Amino acid sequence: MSTATVTSKGRITIPVAVRTALGIDFGSRIEFVELESGQFMIVPAVIPIQTLKGVLRKPLAPVTIEQMNMAITAIYKDYFLTVHSEN
Repeated sequence: MSTATVTSKGRITIPVAVRTALGIDFGSRIEFVELESGQFMIVPAVIPIQTLKGVLRKPLAPVTIEQMNMAITAIYKDYFLTVHSEN
């Protein structure tokens, strides 16, 4: 398990092994995805959101932000479990 220390300015240095596993380098953007209360997953933000425009059709019924966040979290959980169960 890798660890990092938070500085007084709220910054951390991501360990080399973690950066390598995520495929991130200097200048890369990462996202913090909340899995459960107090538990987060760090994922590389590799696709600009603008490229996703038009990929999905409009929902038949309005969707709340909370429902969207729950769906995104479920997808990341599945992805996280799949990636780490293969290793």
